[in-house]
Amino acid sequence: MAVRAVRGAVQLERDEAGHMDEQVGALLTAILERNELDQDDLISIWFTATPDLHSDFPAAAARKLGIVDVPLICAQELDIEGAMPRVVRVLAHIESERPRADIAHVYLGAAAALRKDIAQ
Repeated sequence: MAVRAVRGAVQLERDEAGHMDEQVGALLTAILERNELDQDDLISIWFTATPDLHSDFPAAAARKLGIVDVPLICAQELDIEGAMPRVVRVLAHIESERPRADIAHVYLGAAAALRKDIAQ
């Protein structure tokens, strides 16, 4: 079994905890489904949020999905002028038999513009 990394992001419409839970939950669900993963395949997940998001920790959405025994950490993105606002990014480390080229990186909604080269 190989260790792989899966990227993803979503742009929130507003900085509200419930909205963050919904959108980050949708992102994590899409990452799991598109890569045919279950929670036992997760090694760890890094979340970053742009500096304009204050309502909650993105990792809280993972816990609400039942991802409770996987190490999670949150950090703040660099405050770069002109960067897309209200974005939560994910870097998930997984165990998978898939070749690196077959990993589905998931960028939902407007966040697809962040990585047109790998967005599915």
